[in-house]
Amino acid sequence: MTRVKRGNVARKRRKKILKLAKGFRGSHSKLFRTAKQQVFKSFKYSYVGRKNKKRYYRKLWIIRINAFVRSYGISYSKFIYLMKKKHIALNRKMLAQLAIIDKNAFTLIMKYVQVI
Repeated sequence: MTRVKRGNVARKRRKKILKLAKGFRGSHSKLFRTAKQQVFKSFKYSYVGRKNKKRYYRKLWIIRINAFVRSYGISYSKFIYLMKKKHIALNRKMLAQLAIIDKNAFTLIMKYVQVI
């Protein structure tokens, strides 16, 4: 039976990991074993980061809406309640954009929701 060295396959696998580890500091980008561990850790961080990004932006939109709505003397939670009651289906992202970019449109929504 002939001898199989598998050199090409192993090199490709290692190169792939080291390519993913490019930019890491020190041995995390140079040595295969540590690079492999760091790449797996970075995958975990990026997965968690994608979830945190959604959380962060929702929080930011709520803060922006709350700041604008409070100038009309109403709290954020009451505003959202009145929006649901009046069957206005605008999400928080759009409401925050309106509060920043088009204040007149947001004022019209406020007038429709609550008598000013």
